[in-house]
Amino acid sequence: MKKTVLIIVLLISAFGYSQEDAWVYFKDKPNSQYYLANPLQMLSQRALDRRAVQNIPLDIKDVPIHQPYIDQITATSGISVKASSKWLNCLHIRGTQTVIQSLSLLSFVDHVTFANATLNRPGKTSNSSNYSAVNKVLETQVTYNYGTSGNQIQMLNGNYLHQQNFTGTGKIIAILDAGFPGVDSVPPFQRLRDNNQILGGYNFVDRSSNFYAMNSHGTQVLSTMGGYVDAQLVGTAPDASYYLFVTEDSTSETPLEESLWVEAAEMADKLGADVINSSLGYFDFDNPNYSYTYNNMNGTTAFCSRGANIAFTRGMVVVISAGNSGNTSNPHISAPADATNALTVGAVNSARNYASFSSIGPSFDGRIKPDVMAQGQSAVVAMPSGAVATNSGTSFSGPIIAGMVASFWQAFPNLSNARIVQLIKESCDRYSNPNAQYGYGIPNFQLALNNALASNQFTSEGFSLYPNPVNDEVTFSFSSNAISREIIIYNSLGQEIIRKNSDHQLEVISLQSVENGVYFYKIAAANEIITGKLIKK
Repeated sequence: MKKTVLIIVLLISAFGYSQEDAWVYFKDKPNSQYYLANPLQMLSQRALDRRAVQNIPLDIKDVPIHQPYIDQITATSGISVKASSKWLNCLHIRGTQTVIQSLSLLSFVDHVTFANATLNRPGKTSNSSNYSAVNKVLETQVTYNYGTSGNQIQMLNGNYLHQQNFTGTGKIIAILDAGFPGVDSVPPFQRLRDNNQILGGYNFVDRSSNFYAMNSHGTQVLSTMGGYVDAQLVGTAPDASYYLFVTEDSTSETPLEESLWVEAAEMADKLGADVINSSLGYFDFDNPNYSYTYNNMNGTTAFCSRGANIAFTRGMVVVISAGNSGNTSNPHISAPADATNALTVGAVNSARNYASFSSIGPSFDGRIKPDVMAQGQSAVVAMPSGAVATNSGTSFSGPIIAGMVASFWQAFPNLSNARIVQLIKESCDRYSNPNAQYGYGIPNFQLALNNALASNQFTSEGFSLYPNPVNDEVTFSFSSNAISREIIIYNSLGQEIIRKNSDHQLEVISLQSVENGVYFYKIAAANEIITGKLIKK
């Protein structure tokens, strides 16, 4: 009899009270006005500078989640809070279906969404407790053949940027990956360490500061951008600075990793990163009820894809590897590679030919994906041991491009992220005839540089600003007075302090009442936009 009762209890536990993953979304942020008036409570000065240069205003997404809401959810019996997102104003939670559903009755809760999409339909219950671990292919085909990284840079004409001394200096890349063992000790990263280019990081999986741990995938990814071994390996952005974030748990595949990804992207934004690189993708999960279908790869469904889109609106370039499913029964891109605003990167071999493993497009809603291509087959990387090896996967074509983005953006620091991405796409060898395997093709960064220079000369022709630094008055000088222009000056917090319309050749603006410091200006006309930095002393 006791044995029968025990079996019944176990069955109830397995099928009626199994743990589910979900997101609970809140209706508002009651303290938003305080934070918007005090931006440094939300973002670093560098993040605010990035916004000001690109004329991106602060908004409600920048405001932290209302702490009393977090406290009440955390205090709910049977609920475990696993992650949070201020951008999406939600918490990632775990608990029973019944308890999670009860949260929707709270006055400040907007709605609850289960990771198991079938549970978001009224009356549905989970129908499976049988999990099988997904084969997580983070790295494949490792060989220790001695090689040179020259081809993977020269294919993109990235060496031309390097020859012009555009090597990522002044730019910050945040890497979201599975671990970075060896980066703190082995020779290929000595140059980064000596020059203090590793700015920090965080292990979101373990909730610890130990990011020099776990899976070596991130180590190899970083090496394609920041690694340096004379005559063996030179990264595409050897002088950029880096934040290293562990968001991927290589021992399992769960929706929580998507939430950790978004948390890390938010931290990258807060710290002022310019580029996010991620060689991670989500489609199949250990619990098949959580898995996506191709229909979901529409750029706006997956949680991490929504986060990637928001990251772009904050002024960062988000570079995502397309995935390694090209020769499987489901060859299409995964999330967040499907994100509308992601620069998605597929893989070619050393001869510029499509690598068969590279995931293909289009996105389910018909957009061009991948966007661009780079060498991902037999890419040269550094291992945690310090050895230089080759490895294959879009995991490496993605960061190769991310490093080039940083180096290219260094040349034009006043251009917006959207303009940088567009110039890169327009330089590709298939830009006029994209397809599902190659997207727009392989970028030519020499061409992108030349096109940007031509565009920049056109927009700034005949314009000057003086004096700079300025004491009391600054003069904006234009080549003619026939065009109506709008002059806007922002402070270092991204707040507008002066706006003036002008159709004069010379426009003098008084800054006498303005405090000393760094400011940014934007001049907009029908066919031109000019931005820059202004110093009041």
